Amino acid sequence: MQQCLSLDTFSDLIGNLYQGPLETIPWATFLNQLNVHLHSKYVTFILRPPSAHVDGLMVNTTGTSTEATASYNTHFFSLDPFVDLPNRQVVTLAEFVSNDDWQNSEFYKNFLEPVDVFHILGADINTVDGAQCRIRISRGRDDKAFGAEEKALLTHFIPHLERSIKIHMQLNRIEAERNLYAGAVNQMAVGTIILDEAGKVLQTNQVADRLIQEKDGIKLVNDGLQVGTARDTQEFRRLVKQSLLSQKSGNPSVVEALRVQRPSGKADLGIIVRSVPLSDWSEGKQCPTVVIFISDPEQQSTAPQDIVRALFDFTPAETQLAMLLANGLTLDEASEELGISRNTSRAHLRSTFSKTGVTRQTMLVRLILRSVATLG
Repeated sequence: MQQCLSLDTFSDLIGNLYQGPLETIPWATFLNQLNVHLHSKYVTFILRPPSAHVDGLMVNTTGTSTEATASYNTHFFSLDPFVDLPNRQVVTLAEFVSNDDWQNSEFYKNFLEPVDVFHILGADINTVDGAQCRIRISRGRDDKAFGAEEKALLTHFIPHLERSIKIHMQLNRIEAERNLYAGAVNQMAVGTIILDEAGKVLQTNQVADRLIQEKDGIKLVNDGLQVGTARDTQEFRRLVKQSLLSQKSGNPSVVEALRVQRPSGKADLGIIVRSVPLSDWSEGKQCPTVVIFISDPEQQSTAPQDIVRALFDFTPAETQLAMLLANGLTLDEASEELGISRNTSRAHLRSTFSKTGVTRQTMLVRLILRSVATLG
């Protein structure tokens, strides 16, 4: 390895390998660097091998055509003989497939020969978490075949690549969970604003974005929040400061509430301020420190009607009436909105009572708004 790479170069490659999970195209920098140092034509990293049921997920070095990737994903993957390599072991194609079998294979003649790929170096990485990854490095027919030196170099990176894959998988799981819970909060029509240790806005969800853009009771000024009247803002900042001090001192999460008037005259916003407990090893600036939850009484329920129907066995007409009532309309207003008589609305309402086991309109509204339908 010392003849191929200096210690500084090797360190730079390792750094970019571990930076890979944070890149927009994972590991793109590392793969392109590796391509240069191995004097190869292409490097391909397959995160998910293609199958008859799912497309493969792969990262290619600069210069790889999208058409080649697509054709491999849709057809040629099933003809590839250079698969199922010994786990974590670097192997050359010549060690795995005979020269005659390779040159006579449909995979080579129809897929690789047209783009002048002949020599291949590769390794498979199968983790205990279920990841099945492959790295493939290629050269042209007239290029030098991969030998012991290249195998040794790639072997040095395999353990690091496996660790980086596990980091990538963990980050993906965290991101998927975050998106899931963030989506649920959006569906519940609750605005969420996360502040850092300086009280600056780190992140907002869709509901909070809408409220901030309306500038009706809450607005963003120089990365900080202003709410309601000057007195409201003063009280809000006191609550945020108190939450910040609580978080820094390691006290249990502090929860405070505030009602904020809106200049438009719409119903007051309800605001909850709470500190975010730090993990044992949290460090650095711009960590989530305080979360603001905002309830807008004017926000209508967005529960899908088909889900409400399935949950409560309502008819389409009963569902429409129930949703209008859940969004604050009176029975008379709902009747007018639906273009039906009050007697018809009463009949629908009695039917919904029978199906849900409630006896009052307020109970029906509460049941719908507290059901899982709002998460649909």
